Parts: sequence; structure tokens; C-alpha cells
Amino acid sequence: MCPPVKGTSEKSFSGLRGLLGKHISQGHEVGASIVVNIDGQNVVDIWGGYFDESGTRIWEKDTIVNVFSTTKTITSLAALILIDRGLISPYENVATYWPEFAANGKQYIEIRHIISHTSGVPGLEQPGTLDDVCNFDKAVTLLASQPPWWTPGTASGYHSFTHGFLIGQVLRKVTGQTLKDFIQDEIAKPLDANFQLGVIDSDLHHVSDLIP
Repeated sequence: MCPPVKGTSEKSFSGLRGLLGKHISQGHEVGASIVVNIDGQNVVDIWGGYFDESGTRIWEKDTIVNVFSTTKTITSLAALILIDRGLISPYENVATYWPEFAANGKQYIEIRHIISHTSGVPGLEQPGTLDDVCNFDKAVTLLASQPPWWTPGTASGYHSFTHGFLIGQVLRKVTGQTLKDFIQDEIAKPLDANFQLGVIDSDLHHVSDLIP
């Protein structure tokens, strides 16, 4: 038997509790959280199920999950903060802030192109290793040295893993901070949100399993 769905919700959203419980009990999810925020107020904050495949650890209010490409939203928000503060312009060339990026025909790629997945740099030109993509400095060096795959701004291609490197390096050049630290200082902490790039050791026991 599944543990009951916990948390709070306003009356107009009360049906979500039953739907979440049904979804979990029918095996569509092992565990999950739902938060709906309207005008800065949580009108729904519920959770239920388990956060391990064996079903022995109950999903809690503070269970941490891998949000995968939702991180691109937060990364783009970091870029928008820089734009709002006048530190970068969406219409300025990336190479203005990151000179090495101008190599091999990328001198006219603009900030707006890397935010909107239209830069022509959606991946590594040569096959990369796990070490390449886990080493920020190496990854941005490789990306800076390669040509674009299409004329920037003329097509769109999902920058599945390069989005964070491209924006992150511009941010680091402008602020001196890593993307990880900037997100913590400027977004997560002011909102009292536990959103991390990577996980600190003290939070590892709160991280849900990744279940295929």
C-alpha cells in the first residue's frame, strides 16, 4: 500500500491530491512532488510515494530530484539577470565577452543565439568523452575552437548539453563567478530554494533514485 499523499493545497486545487495518489498507486510514478505557485504563493505543495525503486524510503517534502533540462530555464534566467543589469546585451556578439569564441567563423554569434538554441553550436564537433563534458574548462575550450554547424540565427537545434557551457562561460567572463555559484547567490538563496548544479554531500541522502 502506498503512503498517503501529504502537503497542502487550496480548495480549488483539491483534486490534484487524489490524482497524484491514483497516479502513484497505479504504478505510473514511484514518487513525485507537485508545487503550483501563483503570484508568489504556493497554492499547491503536495508529495507522495517513494523515492527508491524498492519502495522502502518514503518521498518527503525535501526530496531532491534530477531536473535534467529544466536547468536550461534557470541558466537562461541567469543570462536574463545579466541582461537586466546591463552586463551583457542579447544583440552583442558572444566574442565581445569571450574573445576565444570568435574562432572558426563564430565571431557573429550573438548572446540571443546561445540562449535560443540558434547559435549553430549544439554539440561537440568531434566525439567527446565523459571527462570532456565533466570538465568545464576543457568543454568550453573545445566549443570555442570549433566552427558553427549552420549560419547562426538561421536555424534552431537543441543545445542539449552545450547550453550551460556557452552561457556559463559568458557569465564567468563577465562576473568572475561560476554558473553554479551565480545561480546559488542570485536565484536559489533569495528564493529559499534548494536548486543546485551538482549536489552537496549533506544533501545526498535526500536525492531520489533515477529509475529507468
